Amino acid sequence: QLQASGGGLVQAGGSLRLSCVTSGITFSIYRMAWFRQAPGKEREFVASINWSGGTTYYEDSVKGRFTISRDNAWNTVYLQMNMLKPEDTAVYYCAAGAGVVVTTNAGYYEYWGQGTQVTVSS
Repeated sequence: QLQASGGGLVQAGGSLRLSCVTSGITFSIYRMAWFRQAPGKEREFVASINWSGGTTYYEDSVKGRFTISRDNAWNTVYLQMNMLKPEDTAVYYCAAGAGVVVTTNAGYYEYWGQGTQVTVSS
């Protein structure tokens, strides 16, 4: 129901745009988020956006570099990643939650995409 794409290999300082297309859910009522998981580490929150797109949250290390957005007409959420760093290397997952109380807590998100690999070389 969630299909993430757009990952790849990029040099430090470069940019990537991730997309997550959803199906089978009423996209416009869901809070959407991106999480990431690096090898040997736990999954961590990256960014989230509320149903209307009017409120966004970011993990501190990506503030000013990443931008989350959504297009409710196309049931798609995006993550624009600029000024990428090697420490951004991870598998990135999109997630959807209808009853999210704590936006950074993965447990509140009901649906998950399959992940897309982002690798940033130094």
